Amino acid sequence: MTTELNTLATALYVKIDDQLIASPDLAPERPRIGLQPRLSDAELVTLAVLSALLGFTSERRWLRYARVHLAGLFPYLPGQSGYNKRLRAATGLVLHLIRILGRDTSLWHDDVWVADSTPVECGRSRQTAQRSDLAGWAEYGYCPSHSRFFWGLRLHLLCTLGGLPVAFALTGAKADERLTLLGMLAADPDLLQRHRGQDLIADMQYYGRDFEHALATEDVRLLRKARKGKAPRSGAHLFKPLRQTIESINQTLKGQLDLERHGGRTSAGVTIRVITRILALTTVIWHNDKTGQPVARSLTAYDH
Repeated sequence: MTTELNTLATALYVKIDDQLIASPDLAPERPRIGLQPRLSDAELVTLAVLSALLGFTSERRWLRYARVHLAGLFPYLPGQSGYNKRLRAATGLVLHLIRILGRDTSLWHDDVWVADSTPVECGRSRQTAQRSDLAGWAEYGYCPSHSRFFWGLRLHLLCTLGGLPVAFALTGAKADERLTLLGMLAADPDLLQRHRGQDLIADMQYYGRDFEHALATEDVRLLRKARKGKAPRSGAHLFKPLRQTIESINQTLKGQLDLERHGGRTSAGVTIRVITRILALTTVIWHNDKTGQPVARSLTAYDH
């Protein structure tokens, strides 16, 4: 493991540990009477982030690697089953940490957001779609970027221009992107209270008078390309170069953090694997921002 990754792991562990000391209720519930886990919650989440940064999509392979190469950082490691159960139980903690780390960066105060969604494929065969525990949540959808249908979910992202996730949601593949975005904003009222007069760059599927009115009510100005046959919209000259930002963020999650190779077979399993990758991206941005790196979203120093 590189020196940079070791430094990031240490900083993240300390940050999580401090949060758990300040707010013990963030820790996953466990019986009051019984043995205390030998792997702390801070170590568990740090371990999961490292697995995402190093490109491991198999928990068994990751734990075998960690026992050999990370024994100095993690003296005790559970088996794959115990690790999986502990990590799923820590979903609430991971979600809280994404918010805490994001707000502890200078990027959090950016006055421009970008919004989009990206497919999270969960299977390809008809048998999988019929028998999977994800059936009913995962569904068939269409990806215009790749001109293909897929079976799975859709990750909706709201990010700053620097790539910092501000809000996100994981839905079925056919979920309306406009309603999902409004739901993401409504779920965190404090977000809009702290970002008045925000500009939002989105693609053409984020359209509609009622949708734009709902955003304007919250003092958010929508910038997007005009739909076919419609008059040009203001700010169109800014759209094309800035619109590539969200595509680049999606590519970071898919190409470097293996978003679509999550390996989850249940709702809880897919959820924790996806949000762990969002936490990994947020952690890198947080650490690069704190250490004064020129590109906050660069994973180069940590992915090997």
